[in-house]
Amino acid sequence: MVFSAKTSGSDDLKAIISAISTLVEEATFVSTAEGISFRGMDPSHVALIDISWPNSAFEKYECDSDIKFGVRIDEFSKLIKRADKKDSIEISISDDNMLIVTIGKNKKYKMRLIESSATDTPLPKIPYNAKIGLTNVEFDKILGDVQVVSDYLTIRATQTKAEFSGKGDSGEVAIDLEKGSEQLTELSVKEESTGTYSLEYLNPVVKAVGTSVGSITCEYSSAKPLRIEFKVANIGRIHFYLAPRVES
Repeated sequence: MVFSAKTSGSDDLKAIISAISTLVEEATFVSTAEGISFRGMDPSHVALIDISWPNSAFEKYECDSDIKFGVRIDEFSKLIKRADKKDSIEISISDDNMLIVTIGKNKKYKMRLIESSATDTPLPKIPYNAKIGLTNVEFDKILGDVQVVSDYLTIRATQTKAEFSGKGDSGEVAIDLEKGSEQLTELSVKEESTGTYSLEYLNPVVKAVGTSVGSITCEYSSAKPLRIEFKVANIGRIHFYLAPRVES
């Protein structure tokens, strides 16, 4: 078995591991000749993250047979946090089934792999009626504005604007972005849609992926899961799915 994947810098891998760590404690990665992928759901089955990292995104990539390897995310995260921004990170698997993490030119860690407990998690099949595009910085700001008064974000999309709102015991807030405005990079609506989603899950993922993302796309339908696609420079895609709040 030959497996080795080397990044040119550390930011993208840090963003991926940080995003995964918001949902799960253990992660199973699948490596094929095409690249590395991960799909996992939080224990309460409210949120799901789906990552596909193509071989072309790596400085060097070798994988001669399909493999799965499991890691404890907090342990893996501690190792890669020791990398400076410009350090390359290379991961490979040793003959004695240890994960070798080489940082820069002179730092090499060995980490014990764990038994893969991954089950096949199907992606939600949903027809999306609304699509909203904006920068990650703008979305992060909106989440912060809403969190001041609410634990939930409500998104309402019409043909002319996207409205982000929240309300709680202390008050309420509404942020309107008009179609064609600088902040809104995309707005397409098949039918007016409204969905409410937990900031407890949204905030950590948006912050984790952070500055490595330029823009994001939110897709949803009324009272259906939200799908966010993060566009990261050197990564194929990060999709985040979040179940809606169901009013009791």
